[in-house]
Amino acid sequence: MNYPAIRKTLQAGSIVFGASALFLLILPKLFLELLALDTSDDLIWSMRMIGITVFALAGNMWNNASQSSDTRVGNVAKVMCISAPALGVLTLMIPTELTWFTYAYAAVGFGFGISYAVNLVRK
Repeated sequence: MNYPAIRKTLQAGSIVFGASALFLLILPKLFLELLALDTSDDLIWSMRMIGITVFALAGNMWNNASQSSDTRVGNVAKVMCISAPALGVLTLMIPTELTWFTYAYAAVGFGFGISYAVNLVRK
């Protein structure tokens, strides 16, 4: 495994997820509009709840990138190698018309999934 690259991918992912979390917390209605979803109060509240969860994930990704144990970093990368493209797939399965933002958001997930996969098999 290419541990230095995995650590950098975790850090980059942490920054992207952190930015997404702030977006979900501060402007959840805009996020929903960009995905062409309903902007009901219930969904806005849900986006804020997801934002808090994503913020926690971002912090854990950043902290795990600093682990001294390569094995632990590799284990985190394996989880993210599945989770990142799964986010992309779920984004494309959104039950509404796909927008440019939907495609871009899915592409980010697929991009991180590819980075994790490549660096998990690289030496």
